[in-house]
Amino acid sequence: MRQPPVGSALLSALLATWPLALSAGPGPRPLEPPPPPPSPAADGAPLLPGSLQSGQAPGLEGIQEGQGLRVNGQPQRAAWRWAGPADAPPRQLWLPLEVLQGQLGFSSRTRADGTLELEWFGRSQIVPAARQISLGDEVAIDVQPFLTPDGLAARVEQGELQLRVPVPLLRQVRTSAAPPGSRRVVLDLSGPAVLRGGEGRVWVAAQVPPAITDDLRRLGLSGQREGEGWALRASAAPLRVFTLGTPARVVIDLAATGPSEPAQGASPPRGSMDPRLRALLGSEVRWRQDTVVSGGRRLRLNSVRIDPLSSSLELRPLSRGASMEGLTTLPLLARRHNALVAVNGGYFNRVRRLPLGALRDQGRWLSGPILNRGVVAWEPSALPRFGRLELREWVSDDGGRQWPIWVVNSGFVRSGLARYSTEWGSQYRALSGTEQAVVVRDGVVQRRYDRGSLAAGVPLRPGEDLLVARGAAPLPWGEGTRLRLISQASNDLGQATNVVGGGPLLLQDGRIVLDGGAEGFSPAFLRQGAPRTVIGSDGRQLWLLTLQGVDDEGPTLYETAQVLRTAGLRDALNLDGGSSTGLVMGGQHAVKGRGVVSAVHNGLGLVPKAGPPMAPAAEGGGSGERPGT
Repeated sequence: MRQPPVGSALLSALLATWPLALSAGPGPRPLEPPPPPPSPAADGAPLLPGSLQSGQAPGLEGIQEGQGLRVNGQPQRAAWRWAGPADAPPRQLWLPLEVLQGQLGFSSRTRADGTLELEWFGRSQIVPAARQISLGDEVAIDVQPFLTPDGLAARVEQGELQLRVPVPLLRQVRTSAAPPGSRRVVLDLSGPAVLRGGEGRVWVAAQVPPAITDDLRRLGLSGQREGEGWALRASAAPLRVFTLGTPARVVIDLAATGPSEPAQGASPPRGSMDPRLRALLGSEVRWRQDTVVSGGRRLRLNSVRIDPLSSSLELRPLSRGASMEGLTTLPLLARRHNALVAVNGGYFNRVRRLPLGALRDQGRWLSGPILNRGVVAWEPSALPRFGRLELREWVSDDGGRQWPIWVVNSGFVRSGLARYSTEWGSQYRALSGTEQAVVVRDGVVQRRYDRGSLAAGVPLRPGEDLLVARGAAPLPWGEGTRLRLISQASNDLGQATNVVGGGPLLLQDGRIVLDGGAEGFSPAFLRQGAPRTVIGSDGRQLWLLTLQGVDDEGPTLYETAQVLRTAGLRDALNLDGGSSTGLVMGGQHAVKGRGVVSAVHNGLGLVPKAGPPMAPAAEGGGSGERPGT
């Protein structure tokens, strides 16, 4: 949606310089642009969904904004901003990072200071954190440097932004030298192409001669025409997909599974549903798809309900597993955990691909709560509980002096101390430019790390805690100093086996308790309409819900709370929304927030109680290529 106008050029300049600043609501202020998902969304970009205020850049005229977007004729909803005359190439064209990565095939890397390195078929751009803005609830990048006569073209027609890339010819498909444990397939193209990934497949807008389809099968990729492109699947989800230029190439890294065979059974056919879920629909699992009206808006409401006390399914957090750094898609998360039903979870930094909020799984804080935001907490086979939560920690020395620890295992960045453990992953990389750290084992400082070591990445080992000091925070302890860690949740929700954070809290005990300012959300975020994902309870059943606008961008948070209370819910928590909103039913992606597959950080799933999680699905990320590809 259109951002509200900013009152002064000075404020605009300050907000452009601090694209991750928090709203004026209570809560700590971030030190500098952190790495998210996000998203809602979520590499470096808005720290908190809705917390960015982006006004018209000083000195630019002819600003057009909209929500309608077509990529090679394929419609979707996404915010955009065009600066310059309508009948000439734009001086600036701001597009959401999610669109660039998910719908066009851009690759990105993030530096420690939040700078993005974007690549697309050999063209690259360095985007400092100060040049990343917010459009609605998404991180946006100026893509004008990528507009070329033979590549990405853009125009505005009847209030809709139309992006077009000529459809190239697939000249050949071949193998190339690959990193250990993988095999590499390279598509040689006659020019750049629209490239989309997700749900275990790769879609490329290209003309494919009949003879090359046999080569694709021989190299382990099954393909079929979809629109003006080809959808390619492998026996396992691609580990990594990226592009190169001169000549244009799409590189697909697959897990090394022995001899290449035609890919079969990569995912359920379209239109099918896992028979296990189909057998439960109407009895244990109630799934309704309704159109409701609120304040003149028509809303599409999907609701899934179970009684967790008697159901053969249980609610579980869905995470990628080994590391908190990285994004995936909701269908892959569902498949990894054997979830028959799944919705997206909490917020993340889309640039840094790090969580922003509570994620507790089987009693382990994978990511700590922030800003006293709303959470849902539960025990196995029990109704969830709802409220706001903080994790309060201190470290003290033998002299009785105490220092507060502001965040635990989090992508949220602010001045002061933060703590990281192996739940975060096997290593920690600096999230700001002013960091030093000590490692503590058995209450004793073992070693110190300086800024350079942290930027390169330091190991996180079992039984150790890494205490990171940011900004001007003191770190007065040398090796051998004895320290004592004190940890205490603000209420008993923090003691639950499982906790997932979001916000704002919408309903509690049947009352609307929406207070976005108290949870650190900006007024603009609270006012905007967007697709929504919600978890709630009516006192007897657990509800997983999505809401989307039929004719517009979707409901505001207050409208969402009203609709849910009318539907009979007593408690409800807003989760990540916008393009992140998603619902997977028995392997089918039944709801996509803005009509396209978006990357998310974590989710919530209904998993068979008796069945162990499935083996992790291969998931992509990063870019790069050995010489000679």
